[in-house]
Amino acid sequence: MKNKFLVAIVASATIALAACDGGIDPKAAKDKESSVTNAGTLDDVKKRGHLNCGINTGLPGFAYTDDKGNWQGFDVAFCQALAAAVLGDPSKVKYKNLTGKTRFPTLASGEIDVLSRNTTWTLQRDVELGFTFLGVNYYDGQGFIGRKSLGVKSAKELDGASVCIQTGTTTELNLADFFRANNIKYEPVPIETNSEARAGYLAERCDVYTTDASGLAATKSTFKDADKHMVFPEIISKEPLGPLVRQGDDQWADIGRWVLNALIVGEELGITKANVATMSSGTKNPEINRLLGTEGSIAKWLGLDPKWAMRAISANGNYAEIFEKYIGKNTPLGLARGQNALYNKGGILYAPPVR
Repeated sequence: MKNKFLVAIVASATIALAACDGGIDPKAAKDKESSVTNAGTLDDVKKRGHLNCGINTGLPGFAYTDDKGNWQGFDVAFCQALAAAVLGDPSKVKYKNLTGKTRFPTLASGEIDVLSRNTTWTLQRDVELGFTFLGVNYYDGQGFIGRKSLGVKSAKELDGASVCIQTGTTTELNLADFFRANNIKYEPVPIETNSEARAGYLAERCDVYTTDASGLAATKSTFKDADKHMVFPEIISKEPLGPLVRQGDDQWADIGRWVLNALIVGEELGITKANVATMSSGTKNPEINRLLGTEGSIAKWLGLDPKWAMRAISANGNYAEIFEKYIGKNTPLGLARGQNALYNKGGILYAPPVR
């Protein structure tokens, strides 16, 4: 009853959420005193027997269905790793497709346990809206795509252009700031989902489309005439993307955070989908042993069994394996690691020590 009552508080506080940055009107957002969520999410998930995960309505490489209708992708893989760590089975996930507008009210109301949907970590979302980001799983930035026939080579030359933009996202404010800073005007063409944006752009409802650079690569990968379109050189924002949960349940946030960290540390320590089972029997590296449960008390601190990290990595591999499988250079998106390479390989991806 306690859990249900507290979920009801959050749900009622978010019923008036509107479409501004993040899809939530700050005036209608829940205040801090009523933002406490239901403690005991781990117990709820175990009792239910599956993880409720919020994902994109469809974004190539990040969240999409295969030929059999199964959800796959970079963001989906995190949910599978979390389910494997907590429930012992990466398939024990029920996915809820969410738009930029619906993602935050759905998380706040308790309909999902975690949101893994290319979401930017901002102060408002972290503090005022009462969410806890588990870390950054993709460092991104907002850009533009347009037809080469426009004869434009820079976003700074888009004065008077019509721009397709997803509502309920940080891209709306970024777009307004960019055009204002460059003293140029634009005509916004609001859309709600990536598929709608793609269709609208291809139907020439707008001159250009703006979103995170990763989303532009995902969108362009679906074009039959991709060579007729170009991504402009400007990156107009920093977009640290990552999964998030409701505030108020520190144990659940810790579990989600360290599942993400385990995937990153797994790459750093050379733990892969192929060798994780063997390594979990014990190695000469104490950090590997602590992570995989052959020594130390990490599992006890989290409230999980010692093999939680082994199962998380077994689901789809470490961070590098997941990246390369779904969005890397050999995929239709063709994304380089760039900033998302490990800190000791030229990037800024970094996880705290396992100790």
